[in-house]
Amino acid sequence: MSSDKNAFSRRDLVGHLGAGIAGAAVTAAVPAIAQTQREGNSSAPFVDPTTKYPKPPYDTTQQPWPGLASKMIPPPDHGETSYKGSGRLEGRKALITGGDSGMGRAAAIAYAREGADVAIVYYPSEEPDAQEVVTLVKKAGRKCVTIPGDLRDESFCTSLVQKTISGLGGLDILVSNAARQTQSKMITDISSDLFDTIMKTNLYAPYWIIKAAVPHLPPGSAIIATTSEQAYDPIPELYAYAQTKAATMNFVKSLAKMLGPKGVRVNGVAPGPIYTPLQVSGGATVEHFKNFGADYPLGRAGQPCELASIYVQLAANDASYTTGNIYGAGGGMGQP
Repeated sequence: MSSDKNAFSRRDLVGHLGAGIAGAAVTAAVPAIAQTQREGNSSAPFVDPTTKYPKPPYDTTQQPWPGLASKMIPPPDHGETSYKGSGRLEGRKALITGGDSGMGRAAAIAYAREGADVAIVYYPSEEPDAQEVVTLVKKAGRKCVTIPGDLRDESFCTSLVQKTISGLGGLDILVSNAARQTQSKMITDISSDLFDTIMKTNLYAPYWIIKAAVPHLPPGSAIIATTSEQAYDPIPELYAYAQTKAATMNFVKSLAKMLGPKGVRVNGVAPGPIYTPLQVSGGATVEHFKNFGADYPLGRAGQPCELASIYVQLAANDASYTTGNIYGAGGGMGQP
C-alpha cells in the first residue's frame, strides 16, 4: 500500500507527461527554427545589432535648424521599408508632434501600418520631410493630417488639438515627441532667448497640448512622451535640454497618477543616442556627432525605427496595465 507522500494522481501523471512531450517538441523545433533562419526563410531572422546599421564615423554636414532627415547622409531609417503592421491599432486616432522625422516619424509610419489614422505636427520648414510621411501613411490606407506651426506659440498648441479631432474624427493617442536641443560648453554660452526656446518647446508645448487634449480623450487613450537618457545621466553640454527631459520623465509619472482614474494611460520613452536631424542642426557639435554612439556597447547610434515598436506597444490595448512607466532604448548604456 503506497503512502500519500509517494502517490501520483492521474492528473499529475498526465500533466508531467504532457510537459515532457511539449518540452521534447520545443527542443526538436529549435534546430529547425535556427536552420530556417540561417537559410533566410524566416520573416524575422536573427540580426546582429552591432552591425545592423551604419557605425561611426558619421557624416557631419551641418544643417540650419530644424534640419531635414532627407538631407542626412545616409538618411535615417524610420521603418519606411522594414516596419510590418498587424492591426494592433486598428481604428485609433493619433497626434504626433515632431512627426516629420526622428522617433515621431517612426511612430507615425508604425501607427499607420498598425491601422491608425495620424496627425503630424512639425515646423513649416520641415514640409519636405512631412510630405514623405504623408505619402507613407496614405500608402498604408490611413488618413494623415498635417499641422505645420511653431510649438512655442500657445494658441497654435491649443488649436492643433482641435485640428486633429476635426481631421481624424477623434483623438485617443497623443505622442509628445518634438524637442529642441543645443549643446553648449558652459552655462555662460546659453542666452536667455535660447533657454526660453528650449523650455517652451520641450515643456510648455506638452503642457499646452495635453491640457487641450485631455477633455477629448476617452477611457483607453494613451499619452506617450519622449524623454531621454539625459534625464538620468546628463552630459554637461546639454545642461538646458537635460533639465527638460528630467521634467518630462517626472510629468509622465505625475500625469499617470492624475489621469489613471479617467482610464487614460501616460508613459514615456527614453532614447539613448539616436541618428536624427536634431543632432546635425545644433543638437550636437561636429566633434560629438562624428563618433555618435561609438562608446556605447553596441558601438553605434540607434536608428529611429528601432524605437517604433515601443511607441506601438505603449499605445496598444494589450498594454492596459502599463502607466507611469519609462521604457528605455539606450544601446547598452542608457537609462532607465
